[in-house]
Amino acid sequence: MDAFLNLPPQIVTLILAMLPVTELRLSIPFALEILHLPVWEAFFWSIIGDMVSAVIIVYTMQPITRWLRRHWPWADRMLARVFIKTRGRFDSRYSKLGKVALIVFVAIPLPGTGAWSGSMAAWLFGIEKKESIVYIFLGVILSGILVTLISLGFVQLFNL
Repeated sequence: MDAFLNLPPQIVTLILAMLPVTELRLSIPFALEILHLPVWEAFFWSIIGDMVSAVIIVYTMQPITRWLRRHWPWADRMLARVFIKTRGRFDSRYSKLGKVALIVFVAIPLPGTGAWSGSMAAWLFGIEKKESIVYIFLGVILSGILVTLISLGFVQLFNL
C-alpha cells in the first residue's frame, strides 16, 4: 500500500479510476481529500482512468468471448444463457430509450453501474464500438461532475 501511495498522486488517481469497483466514484473523493489534488486534476485523471478501462473492455470483449466459446464448450453454454437472459430482460427498456439509456446507466455513480458495466452492456447489446465509446464517455463526464460536486460538498462539511 505504501508503494501505491508513493506514486505521483495523478497516477494513483488514474489507477483507482481504472479499477472495476472503485472507478471514479472513489478516485475523485480520494484525490481531493487524501491526495489533495486540485479539483480539475482529480476530475481529469479520474475521467482518463475510467475511459482507459472502457476502451479496453469495448475492444477486447468480442475476441475474448469468441476465444472462450471456441475452446471451452461449458463457457459457450454459459455465455449463451447469459446473453439470452440479459438481452431478453433488458431489450425492451433499451429499445425504448436507445443509447441515452447507456449514458444514464454509466452516469449513475452507484455500485453496479459506471464505465465497466456500461462497456459490458454496450458489447452485450451489440452497440458499435466507436459509438459506444462516445456514449460511455458522456456518461463518465456526467458521473464525474456529479461525484465531484458531491465530494466537494462533503469536503466542505468536514472542514467546518
